Amino acid sequence: MAILQTGPVDLYYELSGKGPPVILIQGVGVLGEGWRREVAELDKNFQTLIFDNRGIGQSARRAAEITIEAMAEDVLALMDSLQWDSAHLVGHSMGGVIAQQFALTAPTRVRSLSLLCTFARGKDAARPTPWVIWMSLRTRLGTRRMKRRAFLEMLLPKHSLRNADVQALAAEFGALIGRDLATQPPILMKQLKALARHDTSTRLHELKRIPTLVVSAQEDKIALPKYGRQLAEKIPGARFELLEAASHGVIIDQASRVNQFLVQFLSDAERRRSN
Repeated sequence: MAILQTGPVDLYYELSGKGPPVILIQGVGVLGEGWRREVAELDKNFQTLIFDNRGIGQSARRAAEITIEAMAEDVLALMDSLQWDSAHLVGHSMGGVIAQQFALTAPTRVRSLSLLCTFARGKDAARPTPWVIWMSLRTRLGTRRMKRRAFLEMLLPKHSLRNADVQALAAEFGALIGRDLATQPPILMKQLKALARHDTSTRLHELKRIPTLVVSAQEDKIALPKYGRQLAEKIPGARFELLEAASHGVIIDQASRVNQFLVQFLSDAERRRSN
C-alpha cells in the first residue's frame, strides 16, 4: 500500500501479485477495497493495482476537481509512477466510464478493456426514473437498518435477500465498499454529477483495436442490460456477456462468476499479444 502525490491529489493504491498488469477501477462511492475478491483470484496470474478514486477513502486528503477526465488522468499518473507502458483495465459502473475515457485518451497504454455493469453515456447512470428516485429516498430516510436494506436492494438480485440476514449482509458489503451502508457521503453526489456530464458515446468506435469485454447483470436496475448491449455495439468487436440472477453488485455478490470471465478474457488477450 502506498500514496502517490500527483498534482492536486494524493492517490492511495495497493499493488499485489505477479504477471501482466491489471488496473481495477471502482464505481460511485466505493473504495478500491471493493475489488478484494477479484484481486484474490487475479493475483495468481497477474499483477493487480487497486486504488481509491480521488476524493474518497484514503485519496480524500486534499480537495480536487471531480470529473471523469480527471479520474482517468489519475489512472495514467499511477501507471507512469509504476513505469507501466500498458495495462489491462477493468472498470465497474463509473469505473467502466473512467476506463473508456482513459482508452480514448491513451489507447496505446491499454491491453484490454473489461467493462462491468456500466454505460456508454454517463447520464444514463443518473437518470431520474421513478425506481431510482424511490430507492434513493429509501437510502436516505428511515432507520439505519432500513437504509442498509434499501442499499442492498440496489446491489443484489431479489433471491439473495430472501430469508437473508440483512444486517450481516450489510456488514459484509460495507467492509468492502468502505462505509456503513446507512451513510451517504457527499462525494457520491459529486461523482454522480461528474458521470451525468460525461458522454463519449460517439467516439467509442475509436476503440476497435482494443480487445473489449462488456458484462451486464440481468436484474441490474442501475446499469440496465440494454445499456451494456448498446456499449458493446458501439465498440467494434466487443464481446457481450449477461450474468443471469445477478444485479449491480456483481463484483462482490458474484465474484466467482466475474472472475471466470476476467481470467479467461485477460489470458486470451495476453496470448493474442504474444502471437
